[in-house]
Amino acid sequence: MSDTSPTRPFTAQDFERNPGAYYRAGYVWQLPVRIAHWTNAACITALFLTGLYIANPVFSPEGEAWRNFTMGWMRKIHFAAGFVFAVSWLMRAYWFFFGNNYSRSGFPFFWRARWWRDLATQGIEYLQLRRGPIHLGHNALAGLSYTVGVVGFGAFQIVTGLALFSQDAPTGPMNRIFGWVLPLLGGPFRVTSLHLVVAWFVATFVILHVYIVIYDSTQYRNGLISAMITGRKFYQKDDVVQDTWLG
Repeated sequence: MSDTSPTRPFTAQDFERNPGAYYRAGYVWQLPVRIAHWTNAACITALFLTGLYIANPVFSPEGEAWRNFTMGWMRKIHFAAGFVFAVSWLMRAYWFFFGNNYSRSGFPFFWRARWWRDLATQGIEYLQLRRGPIHLGHNALAGLSYTVGVVGFGAFQIVTGLALFSQDAPTGPMNRIFGWVLPLLGGPFRVTSLHLVVAWFVATFVILHVYIVIYDSTQYRNGLISAMITGRKFYQKDDVVQDTWLG
């Protein structure tokens, strides 16, 4: 019976003649980056779900509050996840400076024409459902979205969340550090409203992020999903392997 398998047989000679037809594996995401990624994913999920309940308690158990403590548990989980997220955010910010080049890839260089060209090209290719310019690390579009969705929105949520938390102890150290945020932004009610609105922006970012990751990984077989577990991504000969920051 003849072999009808579509798999390309690997030989050293064929690799030399057609290097672009083969994928390579490159170590991209270091362990601290992967830990921060999954920690953030878990915390954002817990924060969003508990935050929705705190903003609008859709169910109310019967009986005395001291027997159920439903809102109390939601607040406990919310605050605990918030503190973990703040530590994870700081760890990822630290690794931006002390990790490998891929830890800094995608940084939005607004003052560089090359960054704007990469951003425009990548955006057009995504709209056309084409692969576009390939980077092992974050491309300009991914870097911009992460900077806004995780770094920017994340910092806002951490600061406003700690400011709201500081109300539990008006004379405590947390209030002395973050209490100024409340009058600056118009008082506790307005800060709570802003905190909730930004949470929906973060949720929108997460939905788009998950969609693009699944699309890229299934369409181009580049290991984009497994890379956040193993740290390794697959690339071809002409892909941009060495993402740099200041270089």
